[in-house]
Amino acid sequence: MKLNRNLYIGATFVALLVVLGVGSTLIENKAAAEVLQGVEAPMFEVDPFWPKPLPNHWILGSTIGVSVDSRDHVWIIHRQTTFAARTEIGAAADPPLSECCIPAPNVLEFDPEGNLVGHWGGAGEGFEWPGSNHGITIDHKDNVWIGGNGQPDAQILKFTRDGKFLMQVGKSGVHAAGEPGPNGRQRFTADSNDTENFGRVAKIFVDPATNEVYLADGYLNKRVAVLDGDTGDFKRYWGAYGNKPDDGPLGRYNPEAEPAQQFRGPVHCAELSTDGLLYVCDRASNRIQVFQSDGTYVSEAFVAPKTLSQGSTWDIAFSKDADQKYIYLADGQNMKVYIILRETMEVLTSFGDGGRQPGQFFAVHSIATDSKGNIYTTETYEGKRVQKFVYKGLGPVTKENQGALWPTGN
Repeated sequence: MKLNRNLYIGATFVALLVVLGVGSTLIENKAAAEVLQGVEAPMFEVDPFWPKPLPNHWILGSTIGVSVDSRDHVWIIHRQTTFAARTEIGAAADPPLSECCIPAPNVLEFDPEGNLVGHWGGAGEGFEWPGSNHGITIDHKDNVWIGGNGQPDAQILKFTRDGKFLMQVGKSGVHAAGEPGPNGRQRFTADSNDTENFGRVAKIFVDPATNEVYLADGYLNKRVAVLDGDTGDFKRYWGAYGNKPDDGPLGRYNPEAEPAQQFRGPVHCAELSTDGLLYVCDRASNRIQVFQSDGTYVSEAFVAPKTLSQGSTWDIAFSKDADQKYIYLADGQNMKVYIILRETMEVLTSFGDGGRQPGQFFAVHSIATDSKGNIYTTETYEGKRVQKFVYKGLGPVTKENQGALWPTGN
């Protein structure tokens, strides 16, 4: 990593100057010059006042999707089932326990200033709302796509921006495996070669050039699947390295072992760049695999490869320059966002840390960018929020991790 190398050079230079008795100010300036040489990246600061407070005593549950539409409106999706009933949503009890609070509708739309301008979601006629909704994508026609990672979720849904149902592909519960497991819960089996249903889709991307829909499929299945955006017809699918998917067990992730030849999963993102490369998050393997749009394997990169448990590669977004020079990677296990040079997949710097103050994260889950280059993140589990990070232009990298990006007032 270039930054580490520069830091080493800078430290060596400082040590030499100390031996020679050079003044401390000169040491600091020279060391900084060595560290900064040739390394710059997009700079951000958190907007602690975005979005504006929700009305009606509404609060967010685990917030597991974010997307930006053609008007720079920011859409999020959260789970209404992730509250402590007594302490968080007393007003929703029957009879009410308190004046506050009530779960907000699943889907919320904010304008660029952070005003809530739309809301809908949940069960309805003609479709099967996911048992655990997961991910939201606004396509080039401003249609809304939703996946789900609940136990029975084998379907994806498509709506208009105002919540009118358009299409369901796949059917809930099709992967049920007969007798319940030892805990009494229904068991479900993966089938990553099924061409009609899915296995807990994590995220969806729609290519505006072809209207093809790329699915990160997912939490049960271990593949990328591609559909027609109008009809929902299957077009192609593949596993890690472009292999035919195999749902056999891979065992626990071992950072010292050879990379698994199948996705370990969850397959948590599948994002297509403007130059036709598909970036796939294999979360528990701490890797991003890159493919051509037809499934031809190109390369892979590992980020924080010693990360265990839930892994480091949760979701990505691209910078908004014409070449999409940078990738922003959300890492919910290490509680940070990495800034990556897309050409080399080199981590330049990162920001964030664990915590609940603005600029910190608790399980940063999803990430998106608007037309001005601003970043939006959502947090799952107890995080339960959306944050905005304002783009401040390119600047020199001075730290491997920048911590919380509090506003400077500049």
